Amino acid sequence: MKAGSGIPLWIVALLAALCLAVLAWTTFGFVVPFKHETGQAVLDTYFAGYDESAVFHMQKLLDENETATRLLRAMYFGPELIFPALLTALLFLAFLKLGPDDAWFGRSAHPVVGKAVYLLPFIYGIADYGENISSLIAFGHGASASLATQLLPWMTRLKFASLAICFIVAARLAVMRWLSSREP
Repeated sequence: MKAGSGIPLWIVALLAALCLAVLAWTTFGFVVPFKHETGQAVLDTYFAGYDESAVFHMQKLLDENETATRLLRAMYFGPELIFPALLTALLFLAFLKLGPDDAWFGRSAHPVVGKAVYLLPFIYGIADYGENISSLIAFGHGASASLATQLLPWMTRLKFASLAICFIVAARLAVMRWLSSREP
């Protein structure tokens, strides 16, 4: 894989536009109405994380409010089915477009390390889907709800941590690319 690996910029821009459109759908179609209905934010939006007590509180809230339950389920079976895949693809293509696998962060790197960095977007995608599945299980009344309740806060933290790392790496690669293009 070479920097810029022949991926047209319009494909990256199209993926970014699709991500923004689906994020707007999620926000204005589900997150805002959920907050209006319950006075609570959806747990998926807690960037700083939360603990099991927040999950128990949300379970109680959903048990008492059928409209909120329908909104949350519709969100997970609607935009949240495609958003993690779109964002994973966008991040992966951005990494391909911005960085060579043999010179990450301005230094020569072992080829395995260079290729391993390309896995970061997939860690985000798996964590986001894992969070969504854990939410559906935790807020259901199945036998695995207890395990999902314990797992859910960790999946959210992993999702946001991996996403932050991806953004930091992409920003660093963009700056490195910009600086190298300015050198004579």
